[in-house]
Amino acid sequence: MGIPNLLRFMKPFIEPVHIKKYAGQRVGIDAYSWLHKGAYSCSMELCMSPKSAGARRYISYFMHHVNLLRHHKVVPVVVFDGGSMPCKSATDEDRHKKRELSLVLGKEKLEQGNTAAAIDLFRKAVQITPSMAYQLIQILKTEKVEFVVAPYEADAQLAYLATLDADQGGIAAVITEDSDLIAYGCTAIIFKMDRFGNGEEFIMEKTLETVKDGLCFQDFDQNLFTGMCILAGCDFLPSVPGIGTKRAYSLISKHKNIDLVLSTLKLDKRYSVPDDYIDSFWKTLAVFNHARVYDVKSKSLKHLKPLEERYLNYLAGDLDILGPALAPSMAKAIAEGRLNPVTMETFDEFSRTISPIELIDTSALNVANQHGSQEILTQESSITICSSEESRDDSIAFAADEITSGEQRCNKGVLALGKFLPQKHSSPAVECKEVKPKNTPDNNPFKKRKLPTDQESLDRNGVSAGLCWPLTQESVASIPNERSSKRQSQQEAFRNKTNKNKDERSGLLKFFMRL
Repeated sequence: MGIPNLLRFMKPFIEPVHIKKYAGQRVGIDAYSWLHKGAYSCSMELCMSPKSAGARRYISYFMHHVNLLRHHKVVPVVVFDGGSMPCKSATDEDRHKKRELSLVLGKEKLEQGNTAAAIDLFRKAVQITPSMAYQLIQILKTEKVEFVVAPYEADAQLAYLATLDADQGGIAAVITEDSDLIAYGCTAIIFKMDRFGNGEEFIMEKTLETVKDGLCFQDFDQNLFTGMCILAGCDFLPSVPGIGTKRAYSLISKHKNIDLVLSTLKLDKRYSVPDDYIDSFWKTLAVFNHARVYDVKSKSLKHLKPLEERYLNYLAGDLDILGPALAPSMAKAIAEGRLNPVTMETFDEFSRTISPIELIDTSALNVANQHGSQEILTQESSITICSSEESRDDSIAFAADEITSGEQRCNKGVLALGKFLPQKHSSPAVECKEVKPKNTPDNNPFKKRKLPTDQESLDRNGVSAGLCWPLTQESVASIPNERSSKRQSQQEAFRNKTNKNKDERSGLLKFFMRL
């Protein structure tokens, strides 16, 4: 992803930073970068059993980082990728084939028992889909976290938001792992942010004004800087063989003119420049400068920057290279997470259900809720997210009714044991009426169950005749009296023994007094 080796080349201009620096400000998040990192922890589950609870740990990872930002008073603005850009189709197809190959090899390694190698391949095979993003979007809505789905590239959308003031929905910085944000001219970028808020910060303005380690960008403007990135190779246009970031910097720094650089490159016999490279270069530069993005204010698409006349000539009127035009209603539905940006179909409402507690890594409790409740409890981030289409009471009642087989066996044991436990009985003069709770689940271990008619006859002390079938009614009635007589005999024997001991002690005392 991004410009090969660009971050390593720009290292002198990248400084450590903590996210608390942006307290009180709005910060954009490249959603797919966090989703990819979160998916590494559950790559095997996503590849082998994508509907399992373990396959959703990427959501816990994402929400931990969102919660971290909010803890430091940073306002997160999450931006998701949308549809694929036409000029990126070749790159996307190549990546898709590599993921499919990694998936096949990963399954083979798993069958051979080489789990470590399988996991490494599964990580390369994981693909973040719009459906996975949709699951996360429902939680962001619940948590009132601002988000937007870009019509195409999230990088272009983030770069656009960075040009706006905060009161217009703008952002002060972007958190990402993609170096393409540098090529888009984003003002402030935070790379490699960890779970504690530490990251690496790149400031465009400072870079263009500073000389470090022999690198000087003082004669560069944003267009020259973006041109350097394209020459080094990007997702839209691979570089000329033999041209990397360092060589691209040397050419731009020497000629300070893109047309001259391209002409020089074409005439240089050391490089094999494709015939259509120059034309493709200008089209790629147009994408970085004028890609279509979503404007929240007008609820429609617009260009990242106003389209210049010279780029119209480069594009030859084919503006779909910047992202195909969309009707405002479709653009709005995509931005709000209601329309799949790839298939252009409405998301299935039922697919957004996330079972409660499915994201907890525990075998002691496994409650499955399929009625719209969403709940995430994570030790990692110490957050709780709850949302439901039904009332909370209904959700709790339903959760109690959906205990898995292990708990069901326990409940059956409790019910069986309950038949033999002693029961409290009220005075005969008091009339007892059983109050039945409403909507009590059938497997509730505390629910009173009516015995069959042939076992309903109880004696006056509450002993079930069904449990005492070998005894006669007279013998059943005499049980309390026998117990009472035995207890009285024991008490009488204890008193006699106590009196005897007292007499013996008093006799000994008199004997010694006579001496």
